[in-house]
Amino acid sequence: MAATDVYAIVLAVLAAAAAGLVGAFALMKRTILAGDVMSHIAIPGLGLAVIWNLNPFFGGGLTLFAGILLIWQLQKKTELSAEAAIGVIFASSVAIGALLINSTEELVDALFGGFGNLSFAGFALGVGASLVIIVTLWIFRNRFIIALFSPELASSSGINVNRMNLVFLLIFGLAILANLRFLGALLVGSLIIIPASAARQLTHSLAPFLTASALISVASMLIGFFLSARYGTVLGPTVVVVSAAFFVLSLLKKKK
Repeated sequence: MAATDVYAIVLAVLAAAAAGLVGAFALMKRTILAGDVMSHIAIPGLGLAVIWNLNPFFGGGLTLFAGILLIWQLQKKTELSAEAAIGVIFASSVAIGALLINSTEELVDALFGGFGNLSFAGFALGVGASLVIIVTLWIFRNRFIIALFSPELASSSGINVNRMNLVFLLIFGLAILANLRFLGALLVGSLIIIPASAARQLTHSLAPFLTASALISVASMLIGFFLSARYGTVLGPTVVVVSAAFFVLSLLKKKK
């Protein structure tokens, strides 16, 4: 196995674990579908990167985080729900991205993953982003949970709920960016939505829920890598189909 393949698998495992953890918190926060929508905000940046011959992840990350800051401001100043604010940005992003990306091949890469070989710099940045997500969720887990279930209690405890919302949106964006190479803008949200939904079916308390969500996400990625290499299928859709299979299996467990 080539060194680049090892780098890709290590990065994929860490990025998938981060996505699983973010998805678990997003499910508790009832913003799980935001992952599918927010990933599309990267499309205009991918288009600009193609036009200007830049690293696509730089362009995608730029518009993704600009969109996140705009969503946060819309939530604060207009009192829109997170879903409504994200929906406004989503519709605009998809339209702009479709106009910017003219090549069918480049559009397929942007939507389903690809972007060429993984460089060491890309590997290091992806690993760094994944570790930032995991560490941030661990450090702020109690604040996130309090702000999630009782914003009033969080405020009275000195927790800045608006700031916590921004931190969560930023790590949400990092999770999307870390997995963008493997799943593309169209499917990356699925690795946030599906493993967390399957884990919720299987568990009844917080720690097992977080662990199961991360493990199902990692297992989906690894099995997807294996099946893609073995049968020559496209990686992104393969990973999503595997994660969907885990969700179907989770439905077999009877609720207590």
